[in-house]
Amino acid sequence: MYDQQLMVKASWLYHVEGLTQAQIAERMLLTRRKVNEVLAAALHQGIVRITFNSPMAANVELEAELRSRFGLRDVVIVPTPADQAHIPVVVGRAAAMFLERQIQASEPGALGVGWGATLRETARHIAPVNAPGIKVRSMMGGLTRGSEINTFEIVRRFAKVLNAECHYLAAPIYADDAASRDTIVAQAVFRTLLRDATAVDISILSVGDVSSESLQVRYGLPTGTDVAELIAAGAVGDLLGRYLDRNGQEIDHPLNRQVISPSIEDYRRIPTRIIASGGLHKRDVLRGCMNAGLATALITEADSASWLLGR
Repeated sequence: MYDQQLMVKASWLYHVEGLTQAQIAERMLLTRRKVNEVLAAALHQGIVRITFNSPMAANVELEAELRSRFGLRDVVIVPTPADQAHIPVVVGRAAAMFLERQIQASEPGALGVGWGATLRETARHIAPVNAPGIKVRSMMGGLTRGSEINTFEIVRRFAKVLNAECHYLAAPIYADDAASRDTIVAQAVFRTLLRDATAVDISILSVGDVSSESLQVRYGLPTGTDVAELIAAGAVGDLLGRYLDRNGQEIDHPLNRQVISPSIEDYRRIPTRIIASGGLHKRDVLRGCMNAGLATALITEADSASWLLGR
């Protein structure tokens, strides 16, 4: 137990006057180790309280609460932009920085990626690195119409910026019907591609919703698909093209038997599963994914983070 006056004086010199621990030790005739212990004791006993006058501090608190609530390993929260249209940019930029750290720390052999506006921004903002040993794999079929948010374009962008191998899952997202899908995936080449799609160390996906804002609804669904039927069946959005309910479980709908992507069970075997998405229209499907434990890392914006916590 240290004398209170000693703790107050050392803390004042450190936190208010900005002296280093070495300078405090010289002034107070203490060792640097003793100064460190005194400062720690002052914090522990509540003599000193540290507060952050910054909106970023609130985001750090949200991150901690989300990790605890949903059993996540990592959470990154960014401020919500005033214009919702900018959410893919700010979330994508944060995802890029997070993914850079993951790649540097773990040196993965393979990276699995999805598609969409957020991942397009992630690929745009990730710092170029020479990682020819990484295999970048698309985790689902692509759009049949050209688009810069297409699976094929996204996986190519990631491979280019990482100077890595590029592996496509060269099929449409959805077959015409369940029988056609079964015929496609029965072929050895597609069995291998689907197996390899989850034989990755890290995956990064965004989620889709069932509103008119959804790129999947606008560009990816088979002709004649009735979105109202999806909603009536309980769908709140999709992951890997598989439509989920509020609890993150696959709904009973023909579309989920037509999708050319790995099963949710196989997806769960990926060690690091990043979901990066935000926006009002994606909150229900984000909550479903969190409730079902489909991510090990979440990257989103502050308003959606607060909503996920019931605020």
